Amino acid sequence: MKYEKSCGALVFRQRGDKVELLLLKHRFGGHWSFPKGHVERGETERQTALREVKEETGLDIGLIDGFRQSVSYFPRHNIKKQVVYFLGSALSDHVVRQEEEISEICWVEIGRAYEMVTFKNDKTLINHAKAFLDRQAEVS
Repeated sequence: MKYEKSCGALVFRQRGDKVELLLLKHRFGGHWSFPKGHVERGETERQTALREVKEETGLDIGLIDGFRQSVSYFPRHNIKKQVVYFLGSALSDHVVRQEEEISEICWVEIGRAYEMVTFKNDKTLINHAKAFLDRQAEVS
């Protein structure tokens, strides 16, 4: 069994009383998901997430402490992949799509994002992010 590890982030912004997530449509496979990519030698999970978001979207983000979710799946026979996701607040709105890998990119209200993402793991991640942000809002 071969193991792979990637890291990424659910990138969000606040628009009035609504939370929007940044979704990417991947050129290969055509699925809607979040920015992520392989961990490079010497990188921490957080460094990988920040680098991948920047490479795929052009955005700088601030990672929110206390949110780390991991999903595992088998993309191909005999390969187990773990993806660690963080929650990141966009520090600007200026998105630059990585054309080689990403065919579309858009900001979507969090409830609509749940409907758009392709995979069940991503729907679960959105539920975790929404619950986390709701708890954060109650505290502040």
